[in-house]
Amino acid sequence: MEQKAKRIGKFNVIDIIAVLLILAVLAFAGWKLLSRTGAAEQAEENAVKVTYVVKCEGVPAELYETCQSHLPSPLMASGALVGGQIESVEKEPYYVLGPDGQWIEDPEHVTLLFTATTETAAGEVMTTKVGDQEVRIGKTDYILKSEYIEFSDGTIVDVQWDEPDAAE
Repeated sequence: MEQKAKRIGKFNVIDIIAVLLILAVLAFAGWKLLSRTGAAEQAEENAVKVTYVVKCEGVPAELYETCQSHLPSPLMASGALVGGQIESVEKEPYYVLGPDGQWIEDPEHVTLLFTATTETAAGEVMTTKVGDQEVRIGKTDYILKSEYIEFSDGTIVDVQWDEPDAAE
């Protein structure tokens, strides 16, 4: 003999459990969607402006003027814009070891100092990233890339984090 589930009105107990499970899944999905949107908005509100300087040594001297003509230039990584931009470039002499063991200025090469700005989310542990690269003082394999400019093996020599507004 078959047992029949207890019926409550037109629904049996199994139908009620199924409906409750579906409602729980929908509520969970809605909560996750709303919390993700809220986190993105909160990250924008708590963004910290980061200014950093990348030093590129031994660059052909003629690239200085070429770089200046393309500034400011938006930062890129993996073929996509990543937020922020290269603001300026400065030129310093590049020195090489001469035949007599003394340091002499190389007239064909220069050292370029690029200043870039970006925004990153403020948090208890701050990790500043541009694309997939971390920005921290002393990093020696930094790739500085924009639509018109690309230098590899740059060294980050300075990083400044602006304090977020406490009023926000």
